Amino acid sequence: MEDEHEARYRAYVDALTREIPGFRIVRKDRSRWQRAIHWSLVAVTFGGMRAYLTSYQTTIRRTVYVTADWDDRDARTRYITLRHEAVHLRQFRRFTLPGMALLYVLLPLPLGLAWCRARFEMAAYAEEIRATAEVWGPSHARDPAYRAEVIGEFLGPSYGWMWPFRRSLERWYDRVLADLDTAAR
Repeated sequence: MEDEHEARYRAYVDALTREIPGFRIVRKDRSRWQRAIHWSLVAVTFGGMRAYLTSYQTTIRRTVYVTADWDDRDARTRYITLRHEAVHLRQFRRFTLPGMALLYVLLPLPLGLAWCRARFEMAAYAEEIRATAEVWGPSHARDPAYRAEVIGEFLGPSYGWMWPFRRSLERWYDRVLADLDTAAR
């Protein structure tokens, strides 16, 4: 018998399948293209991003590329992550593959000051924070360790040091939390 968490995850996958024609989930380690992206990221981040294949889910067009352990992860974690990736699915639908490639990868700079990438990820991480509060409770979204983890993604090599302004990221995170409070009223 399927538990409630697995049922919620499966229902969300079904909803995305209806919303995004051609939506699919594919293991990264089985994609030659994803392995090539991994080695490219290792090179451009001077070895700083070595976890692309093993720790990060990635959306390109209508496909969410997942790590080899995806099916073994807790259903609540898969649901939260898929909520993040669904934001990217919608961004690809709006901006198209060439548009996302230009905006996400290159503008204004590919590393350090990647304003467009930061904005795309802020939208996705905001959804992840909301989903985290829904699944694990608002206190988890407020936990300093979780906050540091999310903000660290913007500051570190995982996304090419996309936005180095910690204070602006902290203000953004505070706004997301304030929106949670408003929604709860």
